[in-house]
Formats: sequence, structure tokens, C-alpha cells
Amino acid sequence: MPRREWADAVRRRFALTKADLIGFRFAINVGLGTMIVWQTLDAFGHRNPIWAIASVIAASDPEPGEARRMFQCQLVNTAVGSAAGLIFLVAGGMASWVMPVALATTVLVSSYLVRVKTMWRQAPITAAIVIASGVAHQSTSFGIAQGLLKVAEVTFGCLVGLAVSLMMSRAWLIQEFPEEQRPA
Repeated sequence: MPRREWADAVRRRFALTKADLIGFRFAINVGLGTMIVWQTLDAFGHRNPIWAIASVIAASDPEPGEARRMFQCQLVNTAVGSAAGLIFLVAGGMASWVMPVALATTVLVSSYLVRVKTMWRQAPITAAIVIASGVAHQSTSFGIAQGLLKVAEVTFGCLVGLAVSLMMSRAWLIQEFPEEQRPA
């Protein structure tokens, strides 16, 4: 049986809709992206890739256009948050006022200057990561190093999420069902 006929028979047998197939493809995107990130970072001795995995999920989408948009939005807001966190960490050091002022400022910059609303929460989250790393270890230089490492991890996760989404959209085309073949 040709592949197309087999796929149509499976769809009809299990009453799968286009939304079902998109959900399955998203699950595969997330699983594959997580495996790639986990194995790659583990090979470099990085044992807790949670930020990269979260970024894979955020940047993955079964629709390639949406995956590109999410990638771009997350990357822009990560850059804004990283820059703000680094500036406030260097300028304010370990003072207790640094975190709330930095996060509020980052939100204002992200929402009023950059204006990339999708994923705009990523900017203050990234700033918090950078600043908290320094405050937790009472070291500006440690905070800068850890902050940049986390930003690299987020960027890597976004790249993997986008790449997997684009690859899967080419490998597994999901088309509308003709009206007469729509599962009952």
C-alpha cells in the first residue's frame, strides 16, 4: 500500500484530525529537541540544561512560520534581559535594590522600546538569572560568567527548537483532509 493511502487509512481508523496530527508533531518536536539538547550539553559536562530545554519548548512549534517567530521573539527578549542584567549587575553590584529596579527597567525597555510582546517575559527572567547568579555567589564576575552561560544555553535551546521544528515540518507534511475523507 502506498504511503499516502496508508496514512489516510490510519487517520480514518483512529479518527485523527489535523489538530491531532499537529499535536503529535509538536510532541515529537519537543521530545527530539530535548534529547538533542540534553545529550549535547551532557557531552560538554553540563548536567542541568533546564534553561535550554525550556527554550526548546518555547521555540518549538509544529507550524514553521510560528516557530521562526517564537525563535526571533525569544532571542530578542533574551538579549534585552541579558544586557540589562549585566548592566545592573556591574553598575549596582550586590545591593538589595538592584534586582527589583533591574527587572522593572527591563520590563519597560522590553515593552516600550523593543516592543516584541510575544515572549516579553523572557527579558526580565533573563535579567533575573544574570543578577541572581552574582548575588547568590557575592561575585559580580561569577554573575557575569553564569549569566552569559545561561544566555548561551537559552540561545542554544532556541536554535535546536527552531531547527527541529523546521526539519519536522519538511519531513512530515500535515495537510487538510478533503471533506469526504475527514474522519467521522
